[in-house]
Amino acid sequence: MRPYNPNLRAPARDLRTNQIPAEQLLWTKLRRKQIAGVPFYRQKPIGNFIADFYCAAAKLIIELDGKHHAETNRPAHDQERTQRLEALGLQVIRFTNQQIYQDIESVIIQITSQTIARLQTVNAEHKSE
Repeated sequence: MRPYNPNLRAPARDLRTNQIPAEQLLWTKLRRKQIAGVPFYRQKPIGNFIADFYCAAAKLIIELDGKHHAETNRPAHDQERTQRLEALGLQVIRFTNQQIYQDIESVIIQITSQTIARLQTVNAEHKSE
């Protein structure tokens, strides 16, 4: 089980209840094991962060970046967040909300590809242990 801050449970629950439209749209494609037959979770607390979407089997996080991610200090914050999550052995992939709205099928192809690749990597790591 990944470490998490228990104080993030309530905010994560609130984020699940009040998803933005891009998250809602992507969730319709991720839920019910539609990608590589593995479950994804939404607004999952991991460490001191809340990941937009998380696949435990593939150790994969999907983050959606809205307009506020283009603000002056936000890219540096996002990069630090990604580095901390990757230090936990996770892979982080990012998409903009515009990518979700304009080309959801391409996004799903990329997510599927990354999920399958990560599943193979994670399985190989477990076999070598």
